[in-house]
Order: sequence, then structure tokens, then C-alpha cells
Amino acid sequence: MDNLLSIVTFIPSLAALILAIFLRGDDEAAQRNAKWVALLATSLTFLVSIFILAQFEPEDTGFQMVEEHSWILGMTYKMGVDGISVLFVMLTTFMMPLTILASWEVKYRVKEYMIAFLVLETLLLGTFMALDLVLFYLFFEGGLIPMFLIIGIWGGKERIYASFKFFLYTFFGSVFMLISIVAIGIVAGTTDLVTLQTSLFDYSTMDLLGFEIPGGLQSLLWMGFFISFAVKMPLWPVHTWLPAAHVQAPTAGSIVLAAILLKLADYGFLRFTLPMFPVATDILAPMAMWLAVIAIIYASLVALVQEDMKKVIAYSSVAHMAYVLLGIFSATQQGIEGGIIMVLSHGFISGALFFCVGVIYDRTHTRDIEAYGGLAKRMPQYAVVFMFFIMANVGLPGTSGFVGEFLTLVGTFQVNTWVAMFATTGVILSAAYSLWLYRRVVFGQLIKESLKSIKDMTAREKTVFAPLVAMTLLVGIYPSVVTDIIRPTVAQLVENYHAAVDAADVQPEMAASH
Repeated sequence: MDNLLSIVTFIPSLAALILAIFLRGDDEAAQRNAKWVALLATSLTFLVSIFILAQFEPEDTGFQMVEEHSWILGMTYKMGVDGISVLFVMLTTFMMPLTILASWEVKYRVKEYMIAFLVLETLLLGTFMALDLVLFYLFFEGGLIPMFLIIGIWGGKERIYASFKFFLYTFFGSVFMLISIVAIGIVAGTTDLVTLQTSLFDYSTMDLLGFEIPGGLQSLLWMGFFISFAVKMPLWPVHTWLPAAHVQAPTAGSIVLAAILLKLADYGFLRFTLPMFPVATDILAPMAMWLAVIAIIYASLVALVQEDMKKVIAYSSVAHMAYVLLGIFSATQQGIEGGIIMVLSHGFISGALFFCVGVIYDRTHTRDIEAYGGLAKRMPQYAVVFMFFIMANVGLPGTSGFVGEFLTLVGTFQVNTWVAMFATTGVILSAAYSLWLYRRVVFGQLIKESLKSIKDMTAREKTVFAPLVAMTLLVGIYPSVVTDIIRPTVAQLVENYHAAVDAADVQPEMAASH
């Protein structure tokens, strides 16, 4: 199947087109049909993506299953996967059917709701497979539109404010990446990612408006990508759009936002920043790592004082994504592997935690922590599942959260012990806010009248949680299922990065010729 990547990418969009053209009405039957079409399409996408994983050869560190076709204005439609991107693809296709199942209680404009998620899946998959900078940018930015609609139409009372804040923050950040992409096209004469990863942009010190810029052109291009990805991650201090978006988004919107959409930034750092701008990364990595430390501590402390369950988990996401940044910019084998495992782990765990909130929100229509207490007496099965994911979020050994955090901190310790030491405080703080949330919601006396008749989880809700529990345990107990796939590609990335940095240190006089 020569076009397997394109097939996987556009199956959801084909289903969205079928819904848009052929499904009429908004009665109960039409709503049910829209849900089933979306569920079948996302499930089929996942099944076909398994063929990608089955054909993938981990020992081959280059891009595999490459598709390349002439496109418009001399640009190329080029898709491919390597040991890093293939797992981002699998995370996306794995989570989307569960997201649709989590949306089963939606009653308002169901067809349009499902179309938005199907189009969003196509754009996310395209972002992880694109091997051309312009194509990447179009997929990357295109994902804003369906997410903007999901929050703005199906969100909470302040959904308009949250959706515009989400859109404006992330779009504004991406303008800097677009400027860098245009500059790369002019300087290098190509936007082909494979070619660019073997090129070294000028890193000689540059004078700009009276300021000396170490790393020269590389540093300027690096900053364009960094600003965009920092907003998307989000990194302190450009993180404020995330809690608002999570609080106002519907449950499925929060799941996708946390589990997949935030991962676009992590992927961007791995795909562009380290391989394309190694000298600039070496110069600016300490700044990025200290920003990550601030984000870990700040977000964890803010999570401790929240009264909305979604805000606690949202700030937890800010902290955990900062750990990923530490691992990536450590530029070590353990750090990057730990960062990738944390990406996958956070996808499972944060998605599950937002669904945990959604389960009780569907029954009580409130996310206020004070409105709960004593749920273990009425919802024992829910209490067990919620406890499992709370402990995974803390980093309990045996769960994927522990493996990711441990490797990330080990990699960081190798390059900066002070950063690693301060970052480790986030592990303690995450236990504080996570267990504090669980105790107030699940334990205590059942004194709220609205909770005395609340029902435990349904079969559908258990079906959503089951694969998330399985994957969290699988990666936690047997991390080789991930590391065997990513290790050769990460090793090549680290080797190329350090070789480029060493060459720049040894031969600074040759910078201009590069």
C-alpha cells in the first residue's frame, strides 16, 4: 500500500464528507447515525494505522513509507514517518475512537460535532506525518479551526471568550514560525525537511540593531519555532489560554486538547528545533530548561489552590509538558526517550482524568470540588478508576507516568544538576494537588443530597477507561514496547546533534561557509 499514510490521514475526512452530504435532520435517529459513523471511521483509522506500525522497521533511522507528489507553487506534498512520529500517529488514532465514545451523551448539533472531530483527526495526523515545512504549517494551523468551533459551540457559559483566547494565542505564536519558514525557504531554497536536516544554517554571531546575537541566523530561526511551540505546549508565561480552554471545552474537547493537541509542540521541538538548529539549541537550551522549571513549580502551586476540577488537571498538564521540554532539551538519549514516553503517558492519563471529570459532570452538572465528597460510597468502581489515574499522574512506579518522569530527570541531571533538582520538586507537588483533589471528591462523608442517588459508571464509560488503564500499565511495566521503537531514531538524533555542536566549537571560522 504505497499511499498508506495518506489513506490513514484522510479516512476521517472522508467520513466527515459523508456525514455532511448524506446525513439529514437532527432527530434521534440522525444523531445516533452520526455518532456511529464517527466511531466506525475513527476505529477504522486506528486499525489501518496498525499496518503502519506493523510495516515500520525501528532499525531504519530514516523516514519510511515516504509519499511524495508535486503540489502547488513548486511545493511538495511529502509524507513519511520515523521512530518518533510513528508513535505520535498511533497515539492520535488510539485516542480518537475513545474520544467519540466519550461524546455519546452530546445532544446538540451532533452531526456538526462529529464532523469537527473527524476533520481535526485528519489535521493532527497530517501534522505528524508532513515532511515539508509548508505542508506541516498548514496542517498545524488548520487544527485550530475545528478546535475553535468545538470550544465555541459546544463549550460552557464562557465558551466564546475561551475559544477566541485559544485561537488568538496559538495563532499569534504561529506567526513567528511562519516567518522562520519563509526565511528558511529563501535562505536554503527548499522547505523539504529531509534536505534541511542535513543542512547547517549560518551560526556566526550576528549584529542586529546594535545587539550581538550568538548563533546568528540559527538563533533567530530557532526563536521563531520556539515561540510558536511554547505557546502551543503551553509554556509559562504564555500558558493562560489552556485553563480557560479546558474549563469551557466539552469533555471530549478537553480529552483531545490534553491528549493530542498539546503534543504538536513536543513533536515540533523533536522534528525541527534539535536537528535543524543544533548550535542555536546548544546556546539557548539553558533558557528553555529554566523556563520549564518555572512552569513546573508555578503550575503545581497554582493547581493546589484551584476549586474547579478541570483547572487542577489543566495546570497539571502545564507542569507535565514542562517535564517533556526538559527531556528534549537535555539532548541526551535518556532525556529524549523519557520525554517521548511522557508524551504518550500524558495522553493516556490526562485524557482519562478529564473523562473522570466528565463522568460526574454529566450526572451533577458541576465541576466545583466543594460540590462533591463521599463518592466512594455511591460510585466504588469510579473511585477505583479515578484513584488509578490519580496515582499514575503522580508517577507511581508501575505506571507509564513513573517511567517518563524518571528518564526525563535522569537525562536532565546529566546536563544540569540544578535544573534537575528544582524540577524534582514538581514530583512532590504533583502528589500534593492530585491527592488533595481525590480526597475532597471521593472520600469523606456523603452529605450532599444531590449525590445520594448518583449512579456508578455505565458500560460505555468502562469501555472508554479500559484501554487507557491497559496502556498506562503496559508502558509502565514494559516500557520496551516504546523504547524499542524510538531508540535507534533517538540515538541518531542525539548523535547528529552533538556532532554538529562539536563541529561548530572546533571550526568557528567555517560558520559562514555552512
